[in-house]
Amino acid sequence: MQPGCIPFFPDTVDFTSQVSAGHLNQRKDILNGQFAHAINFCLFLRFKKQVEMANISFQINIKKRVIRFFWLSTVIFTLTAQNGFCDIANRENSVVKAVRKVQPAVVNISSQYEIRKNSNPFSGYRMDPMLEKFFQDFFSPEFERREKRTSLGSGVIIDVERGFVLTNNHVIEKATSISVTLNDKREFEADIVGMDPESDLAVLKIQADQPLPAIRMGNSDDIMIGESVIAIGNPFGFSHTVTTGVVSAVNRSLKTDNRIYHEFIQTDASINPGNSGGPLINIDGELIGINTAIYAEAQGIGFAIPIDRAKRIVNDLIHYGSVVQAWIGLTVHPIDASLSAYLNLKNNQAVIVTRVAPASPAAEAGLIEGDVIHSIDDTIVSGIADYLSKLKQISSNQTISLEITRQGEKIRLRVKARPFPIELAPELTMDRLGIAVAELDQATRSKYHIAEKKGALIVKMQRGSYLDRIGVQPGDIIRRIDEEPVDDLSDFNTAIVKYRSKRSVVLLIQREGHLYPINVIMKESQW
Repeated sequence: MQPGCIPFFPDTVDFTSQVSAGHLNQRKDILNGQFAHAINFCLFLRFKKQVEMANISFQINIKKRVIRFFWLSTVIFTLTAQNGFCDIANRENSVVKAVRKVQPAVVNISSQYEIRKNSNPFSGYRMDPMLEKFFQDFFSPEFERREKRTSLGSGVIIDVERGFVLTNNHVIEKATSISVTLNDKREFEADIVGMDPESDLAVLKIQADQPLPAIRMGNSDDIMIGESVIAIGNPFGFSHTVTTGVVSAVNRSLKTDNRIYHEFIQTDASINPGNSGGPLINIDGELIGINTAIYAEAQGIGFAIPIDRAKRIVNDLIHYGSVVQAWIGLTVHPIDASLSAYLNLKNNQAVIVTRVAPASPAAEAGLIEGDVIHSIDDTIVSGIADYLSKLKQISSNQTISLEITRQGEKIRLRVKARPFPIELAPELTMDRLGIAVAELDQATRSKYHIAEKKGALIVKMQRGSYLDRIGVQPGDIIRRIDEEPVDDLSDFNTAIVKYRSKRSVVLLIQREGHLYPINVIMKESQW
């Protein structure tokens, strides 16, 4: 073969060697690539597995952390709740429990009343007072204005079955309509069962289809000075006001513009006008008094009517519509030092019987003139004031125990009181007022030349009596005693019996068509 020439048919051995070597190199490259891919795939699978394992581990950690968070939150919440419950339990003292117990029975009382005003169309001009008075009288029929007012107060339900509500007299005394709202928002129209201005108490009645809440009655005769008390009111409806304090004094007398109230409980629990008629309760949630806000000068103090006194009055108001004062038929006098020495008494804290009315409870019990009364129901009678005060606490048909001394011997007698007999009204009238009255019939009108048909006619005067001294005379007509109108003799007898224990009354006297109000100081008596 010539040099530099490539053979067309190379040597078989050499040709095969060359082909095999190239092929092997190519296969080697392929294998190397596939191996690299395999390695990369394995690495990918390993990485993916690691990622998945990492994700699983992360998820497990997250779940563990979430579970741990909720567990810790539950523990913290439980501990906090327990501490909160403990705090509430610690704060839930006797006052909270007593208020919660009584609140449903405390009601709001809303009463509407009318006031009448005479409007003078010329009142804006300056004029002579006499001329202004003339215009006022002249225009009064045509220019009379009636304004409706609303009075708000409180009350307390004392009887579940009959629906009786106890409140103050001054809360509803002028009312033309009365509405009672309970704590659960039920509202009722109320009827007046009875009113007593002397004690400032009144009883209302409501009709309910569903059960009513009521308060538990307590006792006021064992009240202790310094004892904790709670005053509750419902002045505006749906919201109670609560004040707390202690008993500052008992048996307090309270003088207002027109009367004197006795035997009040004094407390430093503030009582405002809207709380009048609400309950004063002890720490056990028992009713021991009825709050009253009749003393305008009271600052930071309150007064309440003792419930033991209120019970007697409420009983009379429910049964009779008014207070029926008990009568035992005794007249007593105080004992001074000389009389005490004469009777050989250790002290003069007593009263002596000077008169026993025939057929009276005292006479039936065996009391006689000269008996010395030391106590009534184990309460010492130190004088006339104590004696009269104790009689006012006695209800009709109540039996009382008297401790007396008769000729040096101690005796205990029981007397059953009863209402004053109306047939003794003429004797009572002469004793207290110094007059005798008669019916305005045809005979008396002719005798005194009177055309009036209403009233009680004065027919006799006691010489030297108060009415005699100020000029009242036979032929005058009594048309009213205090708040009670007098249309006939029966009205007069009822009124004089009702007011027999008062120190003074206002009589409206008619003479020749003119009316004259007279304040009469009545003669001292124990009728």
